Amino acid sequence: MTAEIPENYDPSHYDRPSVTVDVVIFSLVDDDLKVLLIKRKFAPFAGMWAIPGGFVRIDESLETAAARELAEETGVTDVYMEQLYTFGTPGRDPRTRVITIAYFALVPYDAVRHQPGDDAAETSWFSMFDLPALAFDHREILAYALTRLRYKLEYTAVGFQLLPDIFTLSELQRAYETILSEKLDKRNFRRKILAAEVLEETGKKKRDGEGRPAKLYAYRADAVAEVKTRRLFP
Repeated sequence: MTAEIPENYDPSHYDRPSVTVDVVIFSLVDDDLKVLLIKRKFAPFAGMWAIPGGFVRIDESLETAAARELAEETGVTDVYMEQLYTFGTPGRDPRTRVITIAYFALVPYDAVRHQPGDDAAETSWFSMFDLPALAFDHREILAYALTRLRYKLEYTAVGFQLLPDIFTLSELQRAYETILSEKLDKRNFRRKILAAEVLEETGKKKRDGEGRPAKLYAYRADAVAEVKTRRLFP
């Protein structure tokens, strides 16, 4: 059933803010949490680093726009991505009234092809703990994204999205410690992550340091990102 438009409705009587999507792309590289940024080619903030994103087309959903921007900027098409928050402080964009819906994606480092879109001069990974000067309110957006990621990591199994298909428990623990910026007790970590029942042994082993080979694990095929447990870590 199609809703009727009132006869006296005139859309020109109302302000029409622009809507954008921004996609925060996280990856783990050399025991560091990285975020993929683009260098803006055009004003405003030409030459400054920013989160990949762009304007939502009139005929596409927010999710479609976010996926399109992610694919255009990185070449990545099939990743875990979720809506983060809406940022709409007046004046956040000097061009006009712009409201942005931020998303974040968790991407294995080797899955990204650096292919700047039309509005980007280049792309590069930056440590979340050593960011350059950023355009718009993107530092605020990244801070919020890091807080959300840490929360999800502590309460869910979302961390597997940042790891290779198979990994040791030591590698998994280092990933958690990197994102949380704190050391975790080895025995406690292993007990809790195994109790969550999201991992399975692969039957393979990897030499991790000079000790005996460590078991390699994978996330179970039926494991979901949102594992309903009490807080896992720390």
